[in-house]
Amino acid sequence: MVPGWGTDRTEEGRSAIAVIDRTAPETVESRRTPAQWLRSARTDLIVAGCYLSLAVFVLAGLWSNLRSGYLSKSDQDQTLYEWFYAVTARNITDLASPLSTQLQNYPDGVNMMANTLMYGWGVPFTPVTLLFGPTVTFVSALTFGLFGTAFAWYWVFSRELVTAKFAAAVGGLFCGFAPAMIAHTNGHANFVVLVLLPFIALQVIKMARRAENTVAARPVWQPRAAVVLGLLVAVQLTLGEEPLLIFALGFAVFALAYLRTRRDILSTLRAVAPSVLLAALITLTLTGFGLWWQFAGPQSYRFIGIGRVGNDILSLFQFSPESAGSMFSFGPDVSINPTEDNTYFGWPLLVLVAVAAYLLRRERIVRAAAIVIVVFTSLSLGIVLSFDGVVRFGDGDFAMVPMPWLAFGWIPPLNGIIESRFAMVAIPAIAIILALGTQRAIELRRTSATMRRPIAWFAALTFALLPIAPTMLPVAERTPTPAFFADGTVRQYVSDGSVVIVPPPTSGDAIALRWQIDADFAFPLVGGYFVGPSGTDHGAGYGSDPRSTAVLLMLVRTFDTVPVIDQARREQAISDLRYWGADVVVLPPTHSGDALRRTVDDLLGIPAEQVDGVWVWDVRGLV
Repeated sequence: MVPGWGTDRTEEGRSAIAVIDRTAPETVESRRTPAQWLRSARTDLIVAGCYLSLAVFVLAGLWSNLRSGYLSKSDQDQTLYEWFYAVTARNITDLASPLSTQLQNYPDGVNMMANTLMYGWGVPFTPVTLLFGPTVTFVSALTFGLFGTAFAWYWVFSRELVTAKFAAAVGGLFCGFAPAMIAHTNGHANFVVLVLLPFIALQVIKMARRAENTVAARPVWQPRAAVVLGLLVAVQLTLGEEPLLIFALGFAVFALAYLRTRRDILSTLRAVAPSVLLAALITLTLTGFGLWWQFAGPQSYRFIGIGRVGNDILSLFQFSPESAGSMFSFGPDVSINPTEDNTYFGWPLLVLVAVAAYLLRRERIVRAAAIVIVVFTSLSLGIVLSFDGVVRFGDGDFAMVPMPWLAFGWIPPLNGIIESRFAMVAIPAIAIILALGTQRAIELRRTSATMRRPIAWFAALTFALLPIAPTMLPVAERTPTPAFFADGTVRQYVSDGSVVIVPPPTSGDAIALRWQIDADFAFPLVGGYFVGPSGTDHGAGYGSDPRSTAVLLMLVRTFDTVPVIDQARREQAISDLRYWGADVVVLPPTHSGDALRRTVDDLLGIPAEQVDGVWVWDVRGLV
């Protein structure tokens, strides 16, 4: 044991369920004077202000150009979330059903509950969406997510884990602005607004702590705590189901590792089971119908298959492109895509965490956090090990190294998780070790005659965190919406049918969703970007299964070649238009526009008309 870092306390007399109880912050706070409370609140406000300033800095490019700015690495996700928020506001003002819509994928529609609409954000922000537009709602969610997640963890750490507010601030900073959080800020608001997760964990810990004195006698009912827990989980379900599931798995592993023995685990479960079951009942009462519609309603789907995307092992040690260390980074690009850089902790941080975990190994919570880090980073590597983008090792063509996810990735609902995201569970676990290491360094600085160890810690901490500090996310200019949609001309061509864009929008090109927003949802769209059933087995897929005419048009745009159009293709085109209930076919300015126009002219047998910057075929007389 290294003097000054390990603990001399024995754990035999410590409670198995008095989780994170080494400093008993609650008793300390209860004896504070009003002046101390004021100083504490001042510190909290300073920390909150720093987090908020950093969040605004990360998104400054979008905040400064709300009218036409677009996160460059968002692909189609910013458009999708803005569409979600705009549709939510429309449904509320029109008193329309929030469960399904035919505004996309006409006429089959979209199961809204089976998509990441984030009603928990979109509904309360409806006035903002109506007054200022969905881009403001979107960037507000991202900004609040970064700032709020950091401050929520800071609050929990400062009240339950450490006494030094600076140590808690370090932990909160990493939780809110880790590379994975910044990567998801490019477009995945549901994986950024994680504010409630630390409070859900804290509520369960407090329930176990309160039940401690009567564990040996009987289970303990805590109805008030159960109501709070049930409400927290219900609201989190409206913000993001997948992050809740991933976090719940991580918290369960953490709790098992902390409790260690079978006796402690069973006694704790027995103590909190009634209250947790009551909380689950409350959650199901509030969200049960929506969950049923999601999994069994129209256009629902099921997840199938084993794994999809795992992290490359090199990504654990590299720096994210959105971090300050990227300018000094070396090695191959092993990123899945800019929104899924779920590891990228950087080698200095991993070395620091490993050393700190070893020096603090006598602390039960540190051992539990280390186990969580190892387990979930391993799961995030997918079904087979990938090194530098290569999954084959050895001399044989099929020599592969299987990973733990191979054993679990087929189990519902785990098969609906993108496994690379499991690495995000390591973020609060790493933060716990960083906060405790900082706390110990502060204690040494106050009591020790030598300053070498605290200085060494703070120098190493700076060296580990600076390379992964976030940078401002790049923003590009949107392509302007054609006047045909922006000026409302489209209304003249739509009776009670749909608009067919040439080719219909997909997950790879969803700009038509923005045109629909700018036209105030004056028309439903064929195709679109959403998650829905695909194929005969109703597995999850992005967008609708394309019909023959849609496939033909996509091929024309890809190869910029006009195909031979025979009578069979003309009849198929009319059949598809009838299925889609098409009123008008629209060709906006696009790559291969001339080839597409000539192809549609031949398919429909009528020439296009140029109207307000687009080519139009009024097909109401044909279908």
